Amino acid sequence: MRFGTLFFENLKIALQSIRSNLLRTVLTVCIIAVGITALVGILTAIDSIKNSITKEFTFMGANTFTINSRGMRIQVGNNRYRTRNYSYISYYQAKEFKEKYVFPSSVSISTNATGTATVKFESQKSNPNVSVQGVDENYLFTSGNEIRTGRNFTEEEVISGRNVVILGDGVVKKIFRKGENPLQKIISIGGGKYRVIGVLESKGSGFGSGGDQLCLLPFTNVRSYFSRPQMNFSVQVKVSNTELVTPAIGEAEGTFRVIRNLNPADESDFNIEKSDNLVNILLKNIRNITLVATIIGLITLFGAAVGLMNIMLVSVTERTREIGIRKAIGATSKIVKQQFLIESIVIGQIGGIVGIFLGILAGNGVAMMIGTPFFVPWIWILVGVILCFVVGILSGFYPAQKASKLDPIESLRFE
Repeated sequence: MRFGTLFFENLKIALQSIRSNLLRTVLTVCIIAVGITALVGILTAIDSIKNSITKEFTFMGANTFTINSRGMRIQVGNNRYRTRNYSYISYYQAKEFKEKYVFPSSVSISTNATGTATVKFESQKSNPNVSVQGVDENYLFTSGNEIRTGRNFTEEEVISGRNVVILGDGVVKKIFRKGENPLQKIISIGGGKYRVIGVLESKGSGFGSGGDQLCLLPFTNVRSYFSRPQMNFSVQVKVSNTELVTPAIGEAEGTFRVIRNLNPADESDFNIEKSDNLVNILLKNIRNITLVATIIGLITLFGAAVGLMNIMLVSVTERTREIGIRKAIGATSKIVKQQFLIESIVIGQIGGIVGIFLGILAGNGVAMMIGTPFFVPWIWILVGVILCFVVGILSGFYPAQKASKLDPIESLRFE
């Protein structure tokens, strides 16, 4: 009980001292707040970027993989990640795989028609940056896209190559007046006329993907109207859960090797890429950024700790007579030491609270710019509180030790 009473008495004295030296306290708080803001703000922003990357590149889920002929090429800094390009996958090979693949899963076929289409409706037209893809009735499920209004392709529409289209949200906003229902409208894509049967949910356009500038057509229609030599197809496979991905990939590779007429000794001449490969590469590189950002924040905090210690030493010098009076009326060296330590910790925690608040705002400002939702980084808040406590202890220990060793007689005579 006596310890609790003594602690709160020391806390009261510390707060009174802080209030009586308000300008000095504000400057110290600002120094600490800048350090914590830098640390929490940068790390919160990096967490926002991680969330955005995960959202952008794993929307298909970790239980999806793709068979294609064109390898993935990524360069992050000096590191290059690339897979080989192989001979194109024909329509007949993709179709045969869909028919022969017996693993319990959903299989879809798709092909890229063009990435520079112009879409028109009456007098309105889009920029020539619309991606047109030929897909089947399973594509929406395997790709993670969802229908906002309208419906998906039917199997009969895919087989017959009907002139029907599902539009991305960005295309709808560009060519239809606000509030106008696009369903059953006839639009032009290149030289063809298509009836709108559905509109996709928006996926945004983070990292320059332009994900909503999209038109989906039956792939059989694309084969007729966007035909070109050696048209390349991709196969997407989605299994029921992530535990089945590895055996599903093994089964898919074996099936497709037979379709490509490969001998047992031959290397597979196609790529199988999981949907989370890219996000894992990017997150691996972001770890280095996180490390650098943490070091920068800790260096700033070190500067804040030096500043706090310097101000506490000045405080000891200015309050030498006050310390002498306290000792003369019965305060022990231990109590004086506790008073200065508590004062240093309180200043550190005030600076930490301000810095954490500003850091969350700064980090989530970045989150808003890249389109990720506001979130509270509880881990970094806890780290900030602990760091400020450590800074308060380290910065206040020497000044508190110096104050506790002052001679009361000499202190009372100090001018």
